[in-house]
Amino acid sequence: MYTLTEIQEIINSEVEKESERLKKSKPENLYFPVNYILGLKGKKLRPALVLLSYNLFSEKIESALPAAMAIEIFHNFTLLHDDIMDKAELRRNKSTVHNKFSENAAILSGDVMSFISFQYLLKSETPQLKSLIQLFTKTAIEVCEGQQYDMDFENQQDVSEKEYLKMIRLKTAVLLACSLKSGALLAGAENNAAIALYNFGINLGLAFQLQDDLLDSFGNENTFGKKIGGDILSNKKTFLLVKALELVRADQKKKLLHEINKTDFIPENKIDTIKSIFNDLGIQEIAKEKIDAYFLQANNCLNDLPVAENKKIQLRKLAQTMSNRDY
Repeated sequence: MYTLTEIQEIINSEVEKESERLKKSKPENLYFPVNYILGLKGKKLRPALVLLSYNLFSEKIESALPAAMAIEIFHNFTLLHDDIMDKAELRRNKSTVHNKFSENAAILSGDVMSFISFQYLLKSETPQLKSLIQLFTKTAIEVCEGQQYDMDFENQQDVSEKEYLKMIRLKTAVLLACSLKSGALLAGAENNAAIALYNFGINLGLAFQLQDDLLDSFGNENTFGKKIGGDILSNKKTFLLVKALELVRADQKKKLLHEINKTDFIPENKIDTIKSIFNDLGIQEIAKEKIDAYFLQANNCLNDLPVAENKKIQLRKLAQTMSNRDY
């Protein structure tokens, strides 16, 4: 069995190979931004999940590398376009692609990344290729649906917790689930094993996104890699804001809506005021409880996975590491 560290080293080596290929690709203005975002230090979580899942059933993880690369490149494509829509300035503590180059460059480079990801997927030598492509395309559509719900929420004052959780399931969780199920499909695993891994990924993804919501308001900018309070300044419907609007008293709600609807404000003051309301309502604690519950459900899904317990160690370690992350 490979360790997570060993798998990440393998993935980094593959990304470096792709980087060298992109450096020689023309036109340079199309491929340079692709190379730039792939070169930003990331967690490589999704491709690692492909290989960790595959490794549960087989030691020949090189067979799963094309699918792992497909998912890594697709994920970065979604980040590139998300940053444009969110008007984000930083990604992994570096300037976002649209900020460094241009919006048009970011759009077109993102488009080509989506097709490069399919090129990688088609390199997978497996009788399960059709199932793999069906899973990948279904997931890609769901990610787009999730992003649209996220944008719709910008103009929707009342968003329920149920609606919000559906959105992040589509926007974030399904790609983690797809990564895990892809590894299982490539290894020829039984359907019940693939389903257990998919469900593990869904719960892991929900916890992961709720952590992001929490860290955006209460994290450390140096470790998180983004400006703290960005979601507050953009009035983004996060779990924190959705829950606050649900629980807030009438007098606090007036104050909260006043801050949200302001067009002229000092950024630091707006962040401090809204965080103060979050603190009064115990939103941090509520979010942490929800996150812990999803991590528990994720571990329960591994209990249903029909492989030897010693083979699940790396996935359990990963879930434990994620539960303690501050980035």
